[in-house]
Amino acid sequence: MTKRSVFEIICLTVILAGCATSHRDPRDGSAEIVETFLAQATETHPRQSEGDIIALRNGKLLAAWTDFSGGPADHATAVISAAKSNDGGRTWGERFVLQENIGKQNVMSASLLRLHSGEILFFFLQKNSQTDLKVLVRRSRDDAQRWSAPQVVTPGAGYHIMNNARAIQLKSGRILCPISFCEDIFSRECRLRNFVYLSDDGGRTWRRSADVVECEKRGAMEPGLVELKNGNVLQIIRTQLGQIWFSISTDGGNKWSAPKPFGVESPESPSTIARTPDGKLLLVYNPNNPPGVSHVNARTPLVGALSDDEGKTWSTPKVIEPSPAATYAYTSLTFLGDRVLLSYYFAPNGTKQYSLKFKSIPLAWFGGSEKAHRPR
Repeated sequence: MTKRSVFEIICLTVILAGCATSHRDPRDGSAEIVETFLAQATETHPRQSEGDIIALRNGKLLAAWTDFSGGPADHATAVISAAKSNDGGRTWGERFVLQENIGKQNVMSASLLRLHSGEILFFFLQKNSQTDLKVLVRRSRDDAQRWSAPQVVTPGAGYHIMNNARAIQLKSGRILCPISFCEDIFSRECRLRNFVYLSDDGGRTWRRSADVVECEKRGAMEPGLVELKNGNVLQIIRTQLGQIWFSISTDGGNKWSAPKPFGVESPESPSTIARTPDGKLLLVYNPNNPPGVSHVNARTPLVGALSDDEGKTWSTPKVIEPSPAATYAYTSLTFLGDRVLLSYYFAPNGTKQYSLKFKSIPLAWFGGSEKAHRPR
C-alpha cells in the first residue's frame, strides 16, 4: 500500500475517530479513553510542553513538563513543573516546581527514567545561550520524594538537544541519552547531527558515542531510541527529507550505521517510539508532509501505529488527534498495565499558546493486525 493511500485512510477515518471516545479492551475491561489537560496555556504561562510521565510505587502518576512564563519561544524563561495523579490521570493535583530555572535562559524538556535498580533519573536541559545547551540529570532513591543535585551529562561547548521522554536503559543496564548537536543553533551554516551519551554505571559517569549520524538539509534532528529484541538499538530521526530516517547500533549505542529512510512519511516533526508490554513497537507521529506547508502547521493529525516485526511493517495508523485546526507534537509514552499514557502539546492554529494534553488509551485500541505499509 502506498504512503498516499495510508494518508487517505487516515483522512477517511478522521470523523469517526473524532467522535469515538471509547473502545472495549477485553484485557482490562475498560472501554474508556481518558482525556484531559495536564496544564493549559494562559496569558502569563503561554506554553506548557515537552513532558514525561512515570508511575510511582504508591500507584500515583508523576508528570513533569516545561512551564514557560517568559513567552512561547524555545529560549523564553521556563521552569520544570510537575503534578501527581491518584486516579490514573483522570484528575491532577496542584502543580509544583520540580526544577527551578538554573539556566541563563531556561530549563526544559523533562525525561523520567526508572532504572532496573528502582531508582529514578530525571533529565532536563539547561539553556544558557544559542551556543550553550547542556543535558543535566538528577537522581531519586526514594521514589521521587527527594532528588540529588544536578549533574552534567554533556560537558563541553555547543548546543546539546535531548527531547523530552528520550532517555532509555538497555537490558544490559547501559543508559542511553540521544543527542542532537550543533555549535550554534541560530547559525544557517550549522547542520545538526546526532550522537549518544552512554553510561555503564547507573548514570554516574558518561561518555560520548564513537559515531555521529548525519543527514542532508538541516541535518539529523531529535533522535529517539528503542532496544530491539536482538539487542540492537534503533534510532529514529527527525529530518527535512519528507519522512522519518533511521540508524542501527549493534554494540549498545556506541557505533551507528549510515542513516536511511524509514519509509514512514512525516514532516519536520519529532516522532516517539517505545516497546509495548506485549512486545510490539508503538510509533506516534504526524503522518503527512504536504508540499508548501511549514513544519509547524503540518504537525497534524497525530497518529499511532504498531509493529510486530521490529519496525519492518506497521499497522494502519489510528488517529489520536484528528483536527487540522491544531498541531500536536513532543509526545511522551508511558505504559501502565494494558493502557498507554500519552502527553503532548496542543496548539490551535493561529495562536502562540501551547497546552499540555494527556490521554490514557487502552493498548488494544491501537489494533495492529492489518499492515498499512511496508517501510523497509
